[in-house]
Amino acid sequence: MRHSKVRFPNISSRAWEHPADRAALSALQSLPGLDVLLQKMVGVTVERSLRLIALSSSVRVSERQFPKVNTLFREACHILDVKKIPELYVSASPFVNARAIGMDNPFIILNSSLLDTLSEEELLAVIAHELGHCMSGHMLYSTLLILLTHFSMPILSSIPLGAAALSAIRIALMEWYRKSELSCDRAGLLVVQDPDICYTLEMKLAGGNRISEMNINEFFVQAYEYESGGTMVDGIHKMLNLLGRTHPFPVLRLVELKKWVDSGEYARILNGGFAQADNDAPRPYNAPHYATQDDNKEESVADNMRAAAQKYREEFMNSSDPFVSTVTDIANSAAETAKIFAENLKKKSAK
Repeated sequence: MRHSKVRFPNISSRAWEHPADRAALSALQSLPGLDVLLQKMVGVTVERSLRLIALSSSVRVSERQFPKVNTLFREACHILDVKKIPELYVSASPFVNARAIGMDNPFIILNSSLLDTLSEEELLAVIAHELGHCMSGHMLYSTLLILLTHFSMPILSSIPLGAAALSAIRIALMEWYRKSELSCDRAGLLVVQDPDICYTLEMKLAGGNRISEMNINEFFVQAYEYESGGTMVDGIHKMLNLLGRTHPFPVLRLVELKKWVDSGEYARILNGGFAQADNDAPRPYNAPHYATQDDNKEESVADNMRAAAQKYREEFMNSSDPFVSTVTDIANSAAETAKIFAENLKKKSAK
């Protein structure tokens, strides 16, 4: 260890999972055709193929290859008490990005540009973020999304699903993955244990590594302007701009992480108040904690769907975006009108 940090022995990924992550996954799992797509596209053979691509075209991190990165990786695994340590690779790429791939034996790939752009602590946050995906059981659906978005697969033509169904699944996968990113940003913060590092990381993801030319306070102003400002038309454009993306915009990630810190939940976990993995049902990497695993499966699915609907309702109600506020007002007005109409109809029937 480079310096002393709080460690989280036996921590459960439930400690950092964002409520919207669970809500989006519940919506995704309700889509017809998802099971068929998983059976056709994701399996042991696909995982082995993806690992062979990494093994043949990237550099595997170890004590002898990228030793500084290896030290950061081991530190993140130690702090999060990772029981099954995945492989880590560095791949030559100008894009500032990283990803976790695989199902039963996932591995992490860091694009080489991360090493040129980020400080050691910022890189540590990225590594911990990817470990968060592995520990949260995101791997099955995230690997399916990678296959759908990055590979041209002739097998799609043999899947008995129409273009509309495939498109709906892809959009739902992207919506869930954007929310899962908010969960794993929290895992990154739990490892670096300095919110300012994570805030600066988001700024670098937006503007590059010329940190002397940027100001974090101004970036926060920019973030809050995006979240709350503009017209209804701007709100529509913001919604449409997100549809084709697998990651939330950096300003949205910045605001969400700041909300989590301000809520006191981050400090509570640092002080030892976190969920224990011993209380989780046994599961592989590819099964989220909040995926249904109870004996009464139908009841659990219904509970997840109700929680999902409630979460999205809360997000709409709390949003200061003019477009979202107007949609909410219209929905509330329509509901109130329907209620009055029903009450009047009931009175007439009683006469």
